[in-house]
Amino acid sequence: MSLFKARDWWSATLGENEEFDQGCLSVADVDNRGSGQDKVIVGSYSGFLRIFSPHPSKAGDGAQPEDLLLEVQLRDPILQVEVGKFVSGTELLHLAVLHPKKLCVYSVSGTLGNVEHGNQYQIKLMYEHNLQRTACNMTHGPFGGVKGRDLICIQSMDGMLMFFEQESYAFGRYLPGFLLPGPLRYSPKTDSFITVSSSRQVESYKYQVLAVATDADAKKEMEQQKIGSGKKLLADWILNIGEQALEISVVAFNHTAFSIFVLGERNFFCLKENGQIRFMKKLEYSPSCSLPYCSVSEGTINSLVGNHNNMLLVYQDVTLRWAAQLPHIPVAVKVANFQDMKGVIVTLSDGGHLQCSYFGTDPSLFQAPKVESRDINYEELDAEMKELQRIIKEATKTQDILPKIEKEDDLTLLANVSPVLDAVSQAVEGAVEGDAVPSVTVKFSIRARLHVQKTVLSISVSPFLALTQDQFIFHSIEPGVSKSVSVSVFMKGNCPPADLEGHAVVSYSTPTGVPRVAQCKFWLPLRLVCLPIQPSKAANHKLTIDTNKPPVNLVDLFPDFVERADDDQVSALGFHLLAGQKVTLLASKTSQRYRIQSETFEDLWLVTKELIMRFEEYFLKQGIKDFTCSFSGPIPLQEYFELIDQHFELRMNTEKYENLLTERAVQFRAIQKLLLTRFKDKTPAPLQNLDTLLDGTYRQVVGIADAAEELQKSLFRTFIKLKSATQLIIVLIGLWQKLSKDQINILESTFLPLQEDGQELGWEESVDAALSHLLRTCLSKSSKEQALNLSSQLSIPKDTSKLKKHITLLCDRLAKGGRLSLSADSGSQQSILMPGETADPQNKDGEGGI
Repeated sequence: MSLFKARDWWSATLGENEEFDQGCLSVADVDNRGSGQDKVIVGSYSGFLRIFSPHPSKAGDGAQPEDLLLEVQLRDPILQVEVGKFVSGTELLHLAVLHPKKLCVYSVSGTLGNVEHGNQYQIKLMYEHNLQRTACNMTHGPFGGVKGRDLICIQSMDGMLMFFEQESYAFGRYLPGFLLPGPLRYSPKTDSFITVSSSRQVESYKYQVLAVATDADAKKEMEQQKIGSGKKLLADWILNIGEQALEISVVAFNHTAFSIFVLGERNFFCLKENGQIRFMKKLEYSPSCSLPYCSVSEGTINSLVGNHNNMLLVYQDVTLRWAAQLPHIPVAVKVANFQDMKGVIVTLSDGGHLQCSYFGTDPSLFQAPKVESRDINYEELDAEMKELQRIIKEATKTQDILPKIEKEDDLTLLANVSPVLDAVSQAVEGAVEGDAVPSVTVKFSIRARLHVQKTVLSISVSPFLALTQDQFIFHSIEPGVSKSVSVSVFMKGNCPPADLEGHAVVSYSTPTGVPRVAQCKFWLPLRLVCLPIQPSKAANHKLTIDTNKPPVNLVDLFPDFVERADDDQVSALGFHLLAGQKVTLLASKTSQRYRIQSETFEDLWLVTKELIMRFEEYFLKQGIKDFTCSFSGPIPLQEYFELIDQHFELRMNTEKYENLLTERAVQFRAIQKLLLTRFKDKTPAPLQNLDTLLDGTYRQVVGIADAAEELQKSLFRTFIKLKSATQLIIVLIGLWQKLSKDQINILESTFLPLQEDGQELGWEESVDAALSHLLRTCLSKSSKEQALNLSSQLSIPKDTSKLKKHITLLCDRLAKGGRLSLSADSGSQQSILMPGETADPQNKDGEGGI
């Protein structure tokens, strides 16, 4: 904020709900009094034309009735007002008013009054031009070097420059490459018109070039271009400024060179007459208007620049000399002479605040009131200091990146999954081939503590699960009012999902406009994706989970899959995954072991995860807190590696098909170009079977594209299967080595870095880079491995041998005492000692390098 404010000399508020812009303000001796006192002419988009002659009795007074010389409402909106010598046969000043479809020129005259009401002013229409095109802005000047009169040039919304020699229309020309109109100014010294095009270039066109260029008559334009009448319109010079322009000013003061000022969106340019940049000023604000007004010292120019921070700044070339605060955002600024006041600044806002002001040096400073003196209680200060130090100490202990959640949130989101499946399934037809697909209802409740707006609830589930509706919009939620919505979730696709977890996010705005987010998770029942069947004894893949508690009846663990009978001990359960294989769960009657078996390795994951979760819930209800699960090994890496190879092979095939599709597309375009050349040739020539080759290439492109699409679908399914197998491997490693929750999180970040698989960044190279980092830091054997540098660029590998080697190394080093850690000093922790090795860092006989 500026220290000084613009001193209010005179001000007025124009009308109600009227709009104004840059061209709506002009300052001149429009009534030709010759007293040297300017009048303020203002036109509005509502069609009101007002002329003021400010005469405040003292500085800061508002507008008096006698200050308004004239107010008349015209029928059309006023786009721009200009004052000049627009009438032939006289050199008196007249007022030109630009409407969207009309240009009117008026004479303003006053009659001396004999009573206290003062002088009377009136306007008289001298002539008008009806426009065929919608006008945007205009400029005037002695075009072509004429003496004693001003011509008018109007720019239309479609890029046509219309020239009027006072009472008659001269000619019209289209600007080349036009898209949207920009500011327009006439340069008397070079007799040229300067504008800024939609290409963000300052362009200058000579008047003589415009006069002899091709006529812009819409009906004859194409015919004249064909027969070559006239000349092509070319710019005299072009300067690329890289931004849109708000205003253009052309000035030539004494002791200074001729200059063109262009006010951009972020820069203020000063150009020479040939388009070269004299200087430019980078603005740190959004400007609204500008005016170069005088030259104080030789070779420099002073400029006024208004901005959207209610500021008016004075620059001497590029140096800021003054800054003053305005009560409004100026859209137009002029400098005028009134009475004995020379150089009064006239500003106009878009809402109609018209102000005449000057710069003063008496700042309006706020002085704080005196505070009564009071005695200092040192004991209270010591107690307060100790409390603050305690709070600071507690705050510095935590290193959380995310902020702490407030005790009471502005909005709470709760998800409630129905314990039973829907009686009538909401699944779409054909969701899973050959099976009846169940659905389950999830109810979401939103309750706000404050009045919130723009509330959007978004729900997401894992791939191959679908929702009846995934987004809800609430315009506003009142305090204490609960909003509830329900959706149904069902399986859709030909592959079991990798997870049964769902996410819900609510985005909303607080009463102060601050955007916030609330989220929650929900878990879907296993019954949604599998059906109970008879258990099977034979299976290719088997896992055995050990527990430290007596065997549990499977009826107690899975009551939703088997009906309870009196004194019936169930030790085997069968699960049929929709779009998957059969999974069998066996419980030992004598030992504390449980076996999960299936024909496919990845289908073991959902049942294994559900078994561990239900174990924890069951023993927690029994009040047992020391329950643990374990896995004696070995980790089934061979089955896991088969899935990795299958996924990698599909990636390579997808890349081959994409390259082949690119080659065929290039060939197809080349044949098209040859055929087009043959068809355009005036001398007919044989096609030489190019049409047959085009048809064959087209069929190949379609066939390869279909095959590539099928490969993409297969790759996505395989990635979901690989994700399921990866999560199973992580759980088995955690049970095998009794890893903590933090270590399991590190494994998950290592093996599951991507939510989606792609060709540019795939699962294999991402996991290999993460494994290499772990093996050379927290799981390194020696300082030699810690010194290895990893490649900074990830690319698809040639094969999976290196990745499989690193996974095997990870399991080996965890089995030999290695521990996962991401702390800063993990690289310097004690190296892992293998059997038969010493702690000598220079030992070079060890094995198992990265």
